Amino acid sequence: MLNRRQKHILLKFFSMFSVVRGYNILILVIAQYLASIFILGYHLPLKAVIFDVNLFMLVMASAITIAAGYIINSFYDSEKDLINRPHKSMLDRLVSQNTKLLLYFVLNFLSVVIASYVSFRAVVFFSLYIFAIWFYSHKLKKMPFVGNLTSAILTITPFFIIFIYYKNFEPVIFVHAMFLFLMISMRELTKDLENITGDMAQNYQTIPIVYGEQASKVMLTILGILTLFPAFLLIYKFHVGKMSYFFYASVLLLVIFQFLLWRSNTKPQYLILHNILKLIILAGVFSIPLIDISLVLNKITLIR
Repeated sequence: MLNRRQKHILLKFFSMFSVVRGYNILILVIAQYLASIFILGYHLPLKAVIFDVNLFMLVMASAITIAAGYIINSFYDSEKDLINRPHKSMLDRLVSQNTKLLLYFVLNFLSVVIASYVSFRAVVFFSLYIFAIWFYSHKLKKMPFVGNLTSAILTITPFFIIFIYYKNFEPVIFVHAMFLFLMISMRELTKDLENITGDMAQNYQTIPIVYGEQASKVMLTILGILTLFPAFLLIYKFHVGKMSYFFYASVLLLVIFQFLLWRSNTKPQYLILHNILKLIILAGVFSIPLIDISLVLNKITLIR
């Protein structure tokens, strides 16, 4: 049995794990490695990718920077989260704001130190990334369109550094990135619909508040239609092997999403929509190994 002190320490650990969203960090690390092995560095031997120290440092720096980003985001959103996520907020508040800020600075410093192992350019990149996350949390998040666009860009940025590292500029990479960007954009707008009560109380100028729920639904419908283009390109133009099953399933889920979207007007209903998009993104990560590299290479050769 744990004594009171041990229980308190354990609760604080879970509180900090909740603040930095450790499960999201783990998925990010897995996604970066899978993308490196099967998409960005497909031309290299498996061992060369897995045991690449520079790649490991870039992935760790990304994970630590994102963790720090979640901390500063939680710091600025503490009052809003009391309304939108009361149970999670109570758990997060077991760790004081001063402790969160201290850990935020420590993690950012650590990420820059780790990046310095790779190159000075990596240091500059992560320094700018840290600033961009802070500026988004402090200022841009409360602005319609700009906040959503910035959030989507910041989310895919960890993949951008891996993309630059491997210098892989094949068209299929950009199509994958476009699909992911559009899915994240849909998720961000759906989150705004889900959190409209807390956002309004804290004077956040999100798209649903400024333009209304109907306009937000129209935008989500347009984004959903746009997402079909990269999905069908990856299926029929680049022939990604068995990963095409994921894109077929994604199209089906997006149709269901649109059907439910126009019948939703409460927080629990928007939460279901949010979870559908999270499921698509998560399934996409674990579907990456289904890519048939030989088919992709043949198609790229034909395009050239």
